[in-house]
Parts: sequence; C-alpha cells; structure tokens
Amino acid sequence: MKCTKPIRVGVIGVGRGLSYARGAGSAVGMELVALCDQWESKLKEIAPQFPRVAMYTEYDRFLEHDMDAVVLANYFHQHAPFAIKALNAGFHVLSETSACHTLGEAAALADAVEASGTIYMLAENYCFFAYNQEMRRLYRAREIGEMQLGECEYIHPDTEANRLARSVGMHHWRNWCPSTYYCTHALGPIMYITGTRPTAVNARSIDYMRDETQFNSVRQGDAGMTILCRMDSGANVIVNGLLLRGHGTWYRIHGSRGVMENLRHGDRDMLRVAHDSFDLKSGESPEKIYRPQFPCHADLAAVAGHGGGDFFTNFFFAEAIRTRRQPFLDVFRGIDMSIAGIQAWKSVLDDGNTKPIPDFRKKSVRDHYRDENWSPFPEDAGPGQPPASIAGIRTPTQREVAEARRIWKAQGYSGK
Repeated sequence: MKCTKPIRVGVIGVGRGLSYARGAGSAVGMELVALCDQWESKLKEIAPQFPRVAMYTEYDRFLEHDMDAVVLANYFHQHAPFAIKALNAGFHVLSETSACHTLGEAAALADAVEASGTIYMLAENYCFFAYNQEMRRLYRAREIGEMQLGECEYIHPDTEANRLARSVGMHHWRNWCPSTYYCTHALGPIMYITGTRPTAVNARSIDYMRDETQFNSVRQGDAGMTILCRMDSGANVIVNGLLLRGHGTWYRIHGSRGVMENLRHGDRDMLRVAHDSFDLKSGESPEKIYRPQFPCHADLAAVAGHGGGDFFTNFFFAEAIRTRRQPFLDVFRGIDMSIAGIQAWKSVLDDGNTKPIPDFRKKSVRDHYRDENWSPFPEDAGPGQPPASIAGIRTPTQREVAEARRIWKAQGYSGK
C-alpha cells in the first residue's frame, strides 16, 4: 500500500544540505520539517528562509522531532554513524556519499539497514544526469550489448583560495581525504547504468607538481588518481579524478556491439551512441549524437543542482519510501562504490597491488571486517593508520597556515 501523506523530512547539514532541503517539497511528496547543524550561526543565517521549520544544533534532539525520514549531508566521513543512529530510531535515510569511511562501518551500516526494515538510499546524484539516465535505458535495452570496458572521470580543479574556503579547519575532512576516496561521482553512474559491481581494484595516486598553483600543504591529499576496477561481469572500469586540470565529468561504455558516451567537448550534456558497420542492425544509424531529456519532471530537474541530480535523489528516495522497496542505490551498492575508494587507497600504498571489494551482502563477510578501522582521518590517528598522501604526512609552512586561517576567518570560522 502506498503512502499518500507527505513524507516529513529532516536534513542535517545546512551547507550542502540546503539543496535537499529546498527540494523536499510537494513535487516529490515531501515536507521539510527540521534542520540540524552544529554551526549555530549558519542556522540563524538561513532560518528566515524556513519560518515553519524547526532548527536544531544537537543531532539527538533532532532525531526526537516528529518526522519520517532523515537526509544526511554532514561531513563526508561521518555519514555511517549518523545513518545508523537514524535507522535504529526508525527513520528512513538518504545519505550523501560516501556511505562509510571504514570497512568496519560498512558492516555495521549493512546490519542496521537490515534490522531496521526502513529505506536506505545513497544520494549519488551524478547517476541521475539526463545522459546517464538515458544510457541506463539504452543499456537495459541492449543497445550496445554487454559492457566490456567502462571509462569514467570526475575532474574538479579549483583555486587554492576556493578550496580552502570549502575546507575550514586543519582537521576538515577535505584536508585529509585520499585521492581515491572521492570516487563515487565517477564509478557510481557506471554501476547505475550497467547494474554491475566492482570485485577488485588496483590503483595509483598522483602527487602535486612543483609548479602547482592550487596547492596548500594544509591539504594532505594528492592531486589525482586512477583506479582500475574489475567488475562482477568480467568487464574492466577505469576511474580517473580528481583535482586535475580540465573540469568536467565523462562516462564511456564500450559494449559487445557498440559504444556510448557523453561528449567530452562542446555541449557535454550531449550523448553519442555508435556502432561499427559490421554490428549494424537494419535501419540502425552508425552514429547518433543528441541531447537526451529527463524521463520525467524535466522542468523541475532543469532548475535543480548537479545537472538535475539533486531533484532525482529526493524523487527516487520518496518513491522508495512510498512503495516500501529499497531503491537501486541501496545500502549494498552504496557500500560497494564507497569501499572501492578505501580498497583503492590500500592498493596505492601497496604499490598498486590488487585489493578485493568484499561483498557485504553476506553476513559472513561482514563478520570478517567488523573490527577494521583503517582510516587516514585525524580522529582515527594511531599506529598502523595510513597517511592521506603518497608523500606521507605533509607539514604546512607558516605562510600556508596563515593564508588558510585568513580565508577561514572570512568564512566565520575561528577554530583550529
């Protein structure tokens, strides 16, 4: 039986979370009822925009609010504990990427979803670009056959000042995130299009060059990475990112009877589908280049963030709640694409050697990893923990620290 009442939603995180908050309206059958952020001045700043919405600075009090679902847009490496607490309280959960930052967290998260009986969805919004939704439709119709090779990249360079403004504080997660960890914007859409999952990875990281203009040693991570994934179908997928020059996203799938990709130049929302002459079916064109449309709600998606992806994360989450069916981006696919980055970092630090992607659908596999807390983030520091860079732990200069603090102060941040 479908739910007809609005789904009452609370959002944690009023930076990135505002996109989800503004999208939680009648168009997707939601009602925003609560917001939570420990940065009280930010809450006060946005409060006039949400006069009927309760504001909280404490997560436990936020979870006492009368609502049905929680959207987690807090820090990248802190989603799993917040998700588990919400699931245990009986709430449906939409979680930003990454789903977890250790394999032990992945096991605990999978347990919590299964025990709760509620909906969990990973908010990997890049899956829902118009061309990625179209590639999923074409792939399921076997337009290009079975994937043999996938290529994907998420490239996001920026100025040193802008990067520091988004990572306030010496211990901000962005300053300690290894290059491979932020892989879901690239790998996620390939998994969504093809329905495959990674089973093993090999990876290399790329340090900053000496003449780099966007680097400050306050940021511990590297400039770029390449991950080679072996998928459960036998296909290979190459994942490239992250802070290299040439901003953009690109996805190409070489199938057993054709290829499809969004364009890398010009209008990158255009889709190219091509077949070799010997593979052509009657009436089929050797090449089509066109701009796909969203399958539904194109007007609403067109004004949403991240190429319409922010609209469809709310849309599919609400649909899953109403139908009581776990979405495609369920907890296990969320874990798969998240731990691909963790295992890839292990590969980087082991000279590129192969690392498995354990399948947490199996309880026996979860049991094996429950106590693993391998992590580069400062709060997990200790013997046996990895650095966030192939250069080891970086020591910022006094000039770099002073520049960072100047930018953070302008953001209203006065902490360490």
